[in-house]
Amino acid sequence: MDYLALLRAKLTSFGELVTADSDLATPVPSCGDWTLYDLVDHVGSGNMWVVTAVTELRGDYAGDPAPKDTAALRDWYETTADALVTTLSADPDREAWTFTRTMPRTVGFWRRRRAHETLMHLWDGRNALGAAEPFDPEIAVDGIDEVFELFAPRMIHRGLATAPEVALRVRATDADRSWTYGPGEPVAELAGTASDLLLALWARRSASDPALAWTGDRAAGERVLAGPLVP
Repeated sequence: MDYLALLRAKLTSFGELVTADSDLATPVPSCGDWTLYDLVDHVGSGNMWVVTAVTELRGDYAGDPAPKDTAALRDWYETTADALVTTLSADPDREAWTFTRTMPRTVGFWRRRRAHETLMHLWDGRNALGAAEPFDPEIAVDGIDEVFELFAPRMIHRGLATAPEVALRVRATDADRSWTYGPGEPVAELAGTASDLLLALWARRSASDPALAWTGDRAAGERVLAGPLVP
């Protein structure tokens, strides 16, 4: 997958959430008490955090808050997006600071991570504006891979989640893929499109959403899903 091209496209689409008539106080329900302003500030600041992680090999970037004026906010965000794409256009094997020791500490890591971060927050913004769209199945499958490869183990390692006592199978109905998370044979299965599954893993879909189908010991499966699997 060309993560850099995906990132570039999603950064552009995210910027288009901010228009001259945007209400920056619009709530973003999938992100707690955030507003549209908070979402843009988060993504733009995250862009610069990664720029610093690559160019200065450190993870303690703390910039000023984004401007509150709509036009200035859009300009500020575009500047951060351009900086991120320029920085991540470097050799994907180039060393970078990252927050994990279990995966390569490289520019390539950040290409993938920021592509999925931007993808999810683009969904958050569009959902807040009543225009959410499902993810492409191939991209969603890769996003699910990332959850189980990176975030679920990291949440346990950081003491923010407990290891599952039983196994849950997650099966994409629109792709020839399934994942088993937890020890032993799965006691339950959660099935849905790759897009809906990724949203569920990131707590954007409820475990009881009618788009998802449960079989087996649903109560046990929901406990595994509750994790939390991601930050």
